[in-house]
Amino acid sequence: MPNAFAHLVPPPLVVPDGWRRFSPFPVTEDTLSFVSGANALSRFRVAYYQRDTDDHLVGRAWFGPEAEGPPGHAHGGAMSAVLDEVLGGAAWAAGHPVVVGRLAVDFRAMIPLGTDTYFEAWVDKVAGRKVYTRGWLKGDDGTLYAEGEALCVMLTVEHFVRFKEDRRSATRRGDVT
Repeated sequence: MPNAFAHLVPPPLVVPDGWRRFSPFPVTEDTLSFVSGANALSRFRVAYYQRDTDDHLVGRAWFGPEAEGPPGHAHGGAMSAVLDEVLGGAAWAAGHPVVVGRLAVDFRAMIPLGTDTYFEAWVDKVAGRKVYTRGWLKGDDGTLYAEGEALCVMLTVEHFVRFKEDRRSATRRGDVT
């Protein structure tokens, strides 16, 4: 049975004044990210910015037809995946290369497919290699869809460079496409 929402496409990006385009993951830009990779466009469209007034990571996240869970709505795992990347991105934006070690999400409302949400995330505190971040997903009408917090673990940039090199080697061998 065909997906009734397959026709959905992301709306044009509307960027508020005071937001500047930002790439929180400079070391991993050419990866096949489940959330923000080029192949994710019928699932998500995520655009990152930093706000001039406080350097919080802000942006837009659109939930497409391949993010479906309950009929006509985004899957909770899709919402969590976006928050995982956004909360980790807030740490990267603050200069902390991390992976998320623990993610807690409180779902407040279901996101209808085709909805273009906005998000905000920030670093709450840093303790040694641990970076604690918080953030949320909201609708343009102010509906709070989900709130999240993450415990992120700092790695060196060299770890991520090595991860990319390992993936390239596996791709050349044919182990990964």
